[in-house]
Amino acid sequence: QVHLVESGGGLVQPGGSLRLSCAGSGFNFNEYAMGWYRQAPGRERELVAVISSSSILTDYTDSVKGRFAISRDNAKNTVYLQMSNLQPADTAMYHCTMHGRNHHYSADLSDYGYWGQGTQVTVSS
Repeated sequence: QVHLVESGGGLVQPGGSLRLSCAGSGFNFNEYAMGWYRQAPGRERELVAVISSSSILTDYTDSVKGRFAISRDNAKNTVYLQMSNLQPADTAMYHCTMHGRNHHYSADLSDYGYWGQGTQVTVSS
């Protein structure tokens, strides 16, 4: 059974940084592309960043390019999202997500079939 457990969210002032972590279990982590999406109240889910199984490929939504960095450690079955220069518009629940097919990669959220409970990120002064 796939389990994805996120951590690292919190309250941060504008311009601050956070690092989110997501621990995966119940599947061969090193075979799957992973990603992060976010959802704010009243808004649709937005795919923030994705990374291929081998870390060779990454993609980001335009609004976070240059500020967020996705990475993974396959030895620890963990994917990270380093977030810098956070802004109030980044406030959302952030979820870790796993591609629905091993050895595949895409930047389309509809291709990602599992997700965790999420970790709240609030950017406010």
